[in-house]
Amino acid sequence: MTAEKDLSSAAYERCELCPRRCGAARAAGRAGACGMTSELTVARAALHFWEEPPVSGESGSGAIFFSGCPLRCVFCQNHEISSGGFGLPVSTSRLAEMMLELEGQGALNVNLVTPLHFAPQVREAVQLARRAGLALPVVCNTSGYELAEVVRALAGTVDVWLTDFKYADAALAGALSGAPDYPDVATSALRAMLESVREAGGRELGPDGSLRRGIIVRHLVLPGHADDSCAVLDRVWGLAGNEVDLSVMNQYTPNERCRRAGGDLARAVTDEEYEIVLCHADDLGFERIWWQEGGTVSESFVPAFDATGVRGPELSEVPHAPVRRRQGV
Repeated sequence: MTAEKDLSSAAYERCELCPRRCGAARAAGRAGACGMTSELTVARAALHFWEEPPVSGESGSGAIFFSGCPLRCVFCQNHEISSGGFGLPVSTSRLAEMMLELEGQGALNVNLVTPLHFAPQVREAVQLARRAGLALPVVCNTSGYELAEVVRALAGTVDVWLTDFKYADAALAGALSGAPDYPDVATSALRAMLESVREAGGRELGPDGSLRRGIIVRHLVLPGHADDSCAVLDRVWGLAGNEVDLSVMNQYTPNERCRRAGGDLARAVTDEEYEIVLCHADDLGFERIWWQEGGTVSESFVPAFDATGVRGPELSEVPHAPVRRRQGV
């Protein structure tokens, strides 16, 4: 096994925390490929009810949305924070406080959304929160575009990996996310996540059915690309089989950029395309498949990035648009 990534503050001096390995002097105030300096920046911290049932449950997931992202997906729905720079600077100790505040609001877990370009501070904040009494599992909600050595370095920090696997085709990944290496990077990252969960004792559910340790692999079906979606499932099945839960999503919503460009990405996913991918998942043998009911295509899946909960505790969102388990598996 290769060495773990150094997650000390020195990692920001010449940043190689993500697969871009841009080498930016983030500690000196220069933005990396993720769009962020070393200043920890958060856009929202609140209960979130739109994840898979083992993550959101009835109480909600304690989601903390970080600003910046190493990917540049043309269809991104979170562009305000992924590339728009919205968010407030916070200290590592304040991040730990947010985790404890979400626990106090009844969250099932602490859900860190796109956090790993801030991996050193994130790990430190979780340690601080746990020393202060945090008892919730920690979820890492990631695009899947992560270095395997960073995943390994967080093995004792993250309990649940909620990871995307967006593409199997390098050309498609390059065209839509500027990352032709995405399929191989995501494969290596998922392998490291599997190693982490296995070493910790494998998948574990709480008495209420919530996921306390494990992996959920998410895949968003893109209009016109059901063939690549099936190839993604082939990759995931070959690597992980039923060691992971699978979440197949139909919530693709064209943003303004995609609507202007036209073509397949200017429309929603059809029922036929979605069913092709779900049937392929069934045929492969996935036992735990999460799927979405029709009519879920909406920008309402995107929360209001308004710094809720960043300065202090605030009210959560109301439940909306649940993700359901695939029937007959």
